[in-house]
Amino acid sequence: MPQITCPACDKQLASITGYSQHLAKTTNPGCRALYLSSRQFAPGPPNEGEVDAPDPDHAMFEGDFFGTYAEDELAWPGSDDEEDAGKEHLDEDDSDYDIDDQTEWEPPAVPVHLSPAAPACVVRYPDIQAGQPVDVVKQPSNATYHAQLDDSSADNIYAPFASKLDWDIARWAKLRELNKIIDNELPGRPKFKRDQIVVANEAFDVYYRDIIECIKALFSDPNFADFLVFAPERHYADKDETIRLYHEMHTGKWWWNSQKHLDRERPGATIIPVIISSDKTQVTMFRNKTAYPVYMTIGNIPKDIPAGINGINMRRGDGTVHRGHPLFACFAGDYPEQVLATGIKTTQCPKCDIPSDELGLAPGIANWQPRDLGAVLDALCALDEGGLAFVRACTNAGIKPIVHPFWEGLPFVNIFESVTPDVLHQLYQGLIKHLLTWLSYACGSAEIDARCRRLPPNHHICIFAKGITTLSRFDISLPNNMSSARLLCAVRGLLDFLYFAQYPSHTSETLVLLNEALDVFHNNKDIFIDLGIRNSFNLPKLHFTAHYAHMIRMFGTTDNYNTEYTERLHIDLAKDAYQMTFRCTQTMTKHPTVKAVTIDKLANEYGATHFNESLAFMQLEDRAADIHIPFRTLPVFHKVKWLSADVCGHGDSPVTVDSVHARPGRSGTFASDSVTPRFDTVFVNDGTGGSLGTKGYRIAQVRVIFSIPPKAVPKLFPSTFQPPKHLAYVEWFSPFCIPNQDHGLHKVSRIIKNGERIASIIPISNIRCSTHLIPHFGPVAPREWTSANVLDECSSFYVNTYIDRYSFVTLR
Repeated sequence: MPQITCPACDKQLASITGYSQHLAKTTNPGCRALYLSSRQFAPGPPNEGEVDAPDPDHAMFEGDFFGTYAEDELAWPGSDDEEDAGKEHLDEDDSDYDIDDQTEWEPPAVPVHLSPAAPACVVRYPDIQAGQPVDVVKQPSNATYHAQLDDSSADNIYAPFASKLDWDIARWAKLRELNKIIDNELPGRPKFKRDQIVVANEAFDVYYRDIIECIKALFSDPNFADFLVFAPERHYADKDETIRLYHEMHTGKWWWNSQKHLDRERPGATIIPVIISSDKTQVTMFRNKTAYPVYMTIGNIPKDIPAGINGINMRRGDGTVHRGHPLFACFAGDYPEQVLATGIKTTQCPKCDIPSDELGLAPGIANWQPRDLGAVLDALCALDEGGLAFVRACTNAGIKPIVHPFWEGLPFVNIFESVTPDVLHQLYQGLIKHLLTWLSYACGSAEIDARCRRLPPNHHICIFAKGITTLSRFDISLPNNMSSARLLCAVRGLLDFLYFAQYPSHTSETLVLLNEALDVFHNNKDIFIDLGIRNSFNLPKLHFTAHYAHMIRMFGTTDNYNTEYTERLHIDLAKDAYQMTFRCTQTMTKHPTVKAVTIDKLANEYGATHFNESLAFMQLEDRAADIHIPFRTLPVFHKVKWLSADVCGHGDSPVTVDSVHARPGRSGTFASDSVTPRFDTVFVNDGTGGSLGTKGYRIAQVRVIFSIPPKAVPKLFPSTFQPPKHLAYVEWFSPFCIPNQDHGLHKVSRIIKNGERIASIIPISNIRCSTHLIPHFGPVAPREWTSANVLDECSSFYVNTYIDRYSFVTLR
């Protein structure tokens, strides 16, 4: 792997990313001066990533960041025993039905860059002391050790020991005594403790860790040492500093403002934002036993890795000591947990004082103010005046009478400001679930189910054979000849908001688009009232969407504090997979799925009816010697994949983030042995396409993925030309046109000439990713159409903008 050398300290870095991290976080004066002189990042591709659908199912709590636990690992009162445990869970790759060797992969081919654009300008916090180590003179232990190695004689193979005798003594000591000390006496992960509390004569078990010890464990983890951030920054998309960027937590306003407040009393502080999340989960299959696990992380850890005023000295994983100030920053949870944490009443907003009967109003119409923390704290102090006075004071302040909530005495904390957006519960399991119910009543569940069953397959969707609803109406048209335009606009507005809310990086301009999408929904939502589906929209989760833009400005993008991460902790501690936020690589299996497929079989079973003509055209385009086809069979592949790349060096295992299938059907003795044919549709770059937008891209259906036999290459092409190793036979759809003004989708249709479909042979490297087409069903979906044949039976389609985040950014 090529290395990059820092010109200031001669340190070897493995990548540009590592070099940028080194300059941004170094304490070396020379490197620091180099960073301040540049204050710019290399521009990166602005592509967005893909979103894996969240898993809404709750499961038993099995562990946390530090691993899973057996019964004897919980520290009961008076117990000091502890033992490391935990297993690493790897993502299983999907497989094709007749690929034998899925473990052998070729080296990465063409990398597809899908990470957010790097800022054009970074403004660091003006006080250079912010986030700096406590003792900048003393070298970290790791640096000291490496310096000793560098200073040792090159001829001494026992360095840093002076002689073989010293090395032998050290080895003996380690084997006899040091290993015991390492195993038994060195600090490990924080222990669980158990206490019992009694409420209304009922005893409850509470398992907990010391939160300061947990913060220290995260802050000092060597795996995070090179990635931690210690001071706030302002990022801009332009050098004129007019378009603000929000992504990681340290780019939001909260960290900058908190640093200013803290510097007035204790300059040189390292803020450690504490992010708390809680979500009730069922822990038994029967008897309805539940638990409230509380999860914690710190905002210094970048999102792609999954003590107040006086401060506490905390050692980083590389040995450097900071005066850390843990400040409670964010609380992430579903609405019931938000109600419990803030003490408000159900049906109220946890962030503002809007009346419950005005929750459904658009942001520009509703009249509300942020909750008054001062009034709430004064009401909590009324506890000393007696129970009745306390209850009245809390009622007047707009909260329930709660005794000493956990946030009451925490410095720089506004619990109402700390409640963050929750994409999983508020949008996916909240508004989108409501929307599906409303659409079932508006359009008829039978017809919706019929259309869902007839959607063509794609890597990012699941085809539900029984549909997605359980109601009983049939016709897709609206009653009383109502126009569907308002319904389409309302649905589009809510879906656009959903995808904008999940951007991994926002600018001041995209936040305007976020609010405009919400306005589109509010401007058209009354269609559901006109249809008799709703009487009002006084839903707390709907109102909370008005706070999203402000919260992104304060704490960065929603993936910094989304409960989707802790939802995965309920299951298996798997990392939340916004894998397409990283780079991905187009990959083929080392061996073909079928070693030899005849030309006739390509036409009859794969649908490549003009294979010979397309190959001949490819030959002429590349100045082939002649158009003779010197082979009768071809090696054929049934799948091409895109794997996530570990560009950040976290050691993450590759995950399949996209795939394209091109396989014929297969009949078996039993129904379970049969396989339906599948020929996916894709985005194809014609050579002029950029990283975003539809210009230079076409939609095509892949019929065959193949390679030309090596022995036939010299007979087909001149010696000066080497054809791509993997090719695809594709059938073309019409170019992109202006999207529909109501639903915003692009309409495409097959290109037919003289009754035949237009086809070509292209390199698979021209395929950017898969795409999903929604058939133009008409008033009623033809019942003879199926998911397997709809691409052949239907003549026109809409390109699905909402299949994943990349498609949304590209097609919108």
